[in-house]
Amino acid sequence: MSDSLQGTLQHTMQQDIEQLQMKVAFQEDTIETLSEALAKQQIQLDQITFQMKHVSDKLKQIQPSNIADASEETPPPHY
Repeated sequence: MSDSLQGTLQHTMQQDIEQLQMKVAFQEDTIETLSEALAKQQIQLDQITFQMKHVSDKLKQIQPSNIADASEETPPPHY
């Protein structure tokens, strides 16, 4: 192989390696960003789940209303 061809080949390989390194760095950054977003969403989901359980428990504790259901009411006297 001539020195010129070998130099060109090494230069091309060096460029390919640099492009791959840039892609890997970009992917690592993207993975980190997505990981942080997922962690934040999990915290939010945990908070919402806790709040929903609290609301559900509160609703279960509410005493039934003193107002009779429509089916339990006696009809008015003019019927």
